[in-house]
Amino acid sequence: MTIHVEASRETELADTLAAVAEGDIDAYRRLYERTCAKLFAIVRGVLRDEATAEEVLQEVYLRIWRNAASYSPEIARPMTWMITIARNRAIDVARQRVETTVAPDEDGGDWLDSVADPRNDTESVVARESLRQCLGVLDETQRACIVAAYCGGYSREELAARYDKPVNTIKTWLKRGPTSLRNCLGSP
Repeated sequence: MTIHVEASRETELADTLAAVAEGDIDAYRRLYERTCAKLFAIVRGVLRDEATAEEVLQEVYLRIWRNAASYSPEIARPMTWMITIARNRAIDVARQRVETTVAPDEDGGDWLDSVADPRNDTESVVARESLRQCLGVLDETQRACIVAAYCGGYSREELAARYDKPVNTIKTWLKRGPTSLRNCLGSP
């Protein structure tokens, strides 16, 4: 009986994925509702960071939407196919998340050094160094996006195009990034 129920679920999931491949939004919604908990657990397990896992999960479902037509039931079960997409994307992001220091601008200078500061005292130098260290904790792409938004004046849409990310991911970065910086700096 259990084998029959499991086979029925897999068939139903394969049919839903086929409908997604044809652009069926309702099928996509059903697919998300049935699989998001498991895929999120896998992504969070790889990344060990809930906020980043949520962002990666958005990208995973976007990839599922775009690539649903390439799914082949002869090669893998539907859940196996989606888990592979989720796990591979999470691993890619984990590899990119190595803590780094703030990279210099394209002209070789450091944008942080060019920030106007009327005081050139020890306190401002320490504050700048603290900010530099806290920025180094952020993911490289997220850090570059935040700097481009706040120092370069780029819009969310421009940033989405520049970094090839959904606008909602950019919004999330621009909200969570400064919060992470405040927490790192010990500011309220």
